[in-house]
Amino acid sequence: MLSYSELKKGERILFNNQPYEIIECAPMSKGRGQSVLQAKIKNLITGEINSHTFRPSDNLDIPDISKKMLKFIYLRNQDYFFHEKDNPSNRFKVSSQKLGNEQGFLKQDQEIEGLFFEDEFVAISMPIKVILKVETAPPAFKGQSAQSGTKRVILETGAAINTPLFIEPDDVIEVNTQTREYVRRIN
Repeated sequence: MLSYSELKKGERILFNNQPYEIIECAPMSKGRGQSVLQAKIKNLITGEINSHTFRPSDNLDIPDISKKMLKFIYLRNQDYFFHEKDNPSNRFKVSSQKLGNEQGFLKQDQEIEGLFFEDEFVAISMPIKVILKVETAPPAFKGQSAQSGTKRVILETGAAINTPLFIEPDDVIEVNTQTREYVRRIN
């Protein structure tokens, strides 16, 4: 059971008998009344994002979410195909809408943690940082300082992120999957 004071970004809650994840939350005071918590919550089954106001009297259950190690196999027509790490015959597909922002950082044969609610796939849990190869990067122009400025590059997974100007094609970089930002160059 979670109390009002324990609600924070990233926390998973059971709300209206569905598993949700808190995406954003901010406390608010309403004049002379009690403070409330204004939150954006994402339904882990449907992917729908809603706003909700939680009050200090609210107590929420923690959803019974199980975890399994999965292996990403391939992408076809906006569907991502996975199988359980130790059971390749147990394959299933997930739509790109259900994966959300994480889809841009999945590489073929990558092992990730899958989250299941009542034996139904709900989400993947990406590592905070991943290492990816830069596929394409525009050249820096003469007169641009390598210390300041950014450029948009395409990674091997197809995701586009901003990097410093010194990043070249075939560089291997570390990317923060939560903020979708460049962290550092590996080689």
